[in-house]
Amino acid sequence: MDYDWPEHLDDLREEVLGFVAEASADLELVDDAWLVQPSSVFNRRMGERGYIGMKWPRAYGGQDADALTHFTVMETLLLAGAPVSGAWFPDRQIGPVLLQYGSEEQKARWIPEIVAGESSWCIGMSEPDAGSNVAGIATRAELHGDQFVVNGQKIWTSGAHEASWCYLICRTDPEQPPHRGMSELVVDMSSPGITVNQITDASGNDHFCEVFFDDVAVPKDHLIGQMNNSFGQTMRQLEHERGGIDRLVSNKRLYLDHARQADTTNPLIRQRMAEIETKYTIGRHLVLRNVLRQIDSVYSTVTKTFATEFEQEVASFVGDVAGPYAMLSGRVARNLVYAPSYTIMGGTTQILRNVMGERVLGLPREPRPT
Repeated sequence: MDYDWPEHLDDLREEVLGFVAEASADLELVDDAWLVQPSSVFNRRMGERGYIGMKWPRAYGGQDADALTHFTVMETLLLAGAPVSGAWFPDRQIGPVLLQYGSEEQKARWIPEIVAGESSWCIGMSEPDAGSNVAGIATRAELHGDQFVVNGQKIWTSGAHEASWCYLICRTDPEQPPHRGMSELVVDMSSPGITVNQITDASGNDHFCEVFFDDVAVPKDHLIGQMNNSFGQTMRQLEHERGGIDRLVSNKRLYLDHARQADTTNPLIRQRMAEIETKYTIGRHLVLRNVLRQIDSVYSTVTKTFATEFEQEVASFVGDVAGPYAMLSGRVARNLVYAPSYTIMGGTTQILRNVMGERVLGLPREPRPT
């Protein structure tokens, strides 16, 4: 295996860093801006630079870029703290799902505006009684003539307050078993009957939202893929979501900035730093194996579990380095209180370990007591 990094990708990394410095000069940045800081202005600047949908076909506005080129751009944007969240979700999972399951008319309608950075998307998946259990959703979409009528509630919908569209997972046939009777719709977030409430978390950020749908009309031609049979589509979307570099480097910038302050004369500190550096290397290789499709897509659960548990270790180390200052308002305090969310969003670690046991290792399910 050749571990040498192509020289032209190092040049590309410098190009991206220069772009971020210029394009974000008038914007405030935070360490995990990829998730918590949507910016329509930065979206358009990314689109103008060609940094959205790079791997997608040229026919839809993409560049047919190879996987490593796309990876390099995305990793650099994240490490630089670029406010990419408005473009991140469509680039990471909405676009690929539309390209795989959408009709030609749907692709022609939505993909070009995503590539141009002219639209932002949120994902209507989790519900108050169905977090990691996607099959437990209750939001209903009933077909009446040429439109669906949607009623229900979604929660933890990142960026819903600024999104143009919602990629909605809903139940269209409640009589079928939980994993059936589900469909996926694209919903205009300006539609009458939609109420978005922002939720302020412990870090003071309010990107999480709850969304209420009250008799919301959605055109029938906004159905993506097969009606009553979208569970496989949703799982494919989650595979796109779980195996990316975002799951590893959300707080790497914080680590790099504070590692300089660590007391490296202490052998225990050196040992912890060596462990962190080693795990960054392991995690990056796990991500690259997903990116290069060297492993089955279900292994994204392994990558996500390893990387997000590790991100919590990084936050803990930085807190120890900061000492009493970690209790003050600022980057360290914010990251410490936010860290528990890493192993919750995108599927909890407990759920993903079950997936690994059953779908990766092929372990039998424990019989339920009678």
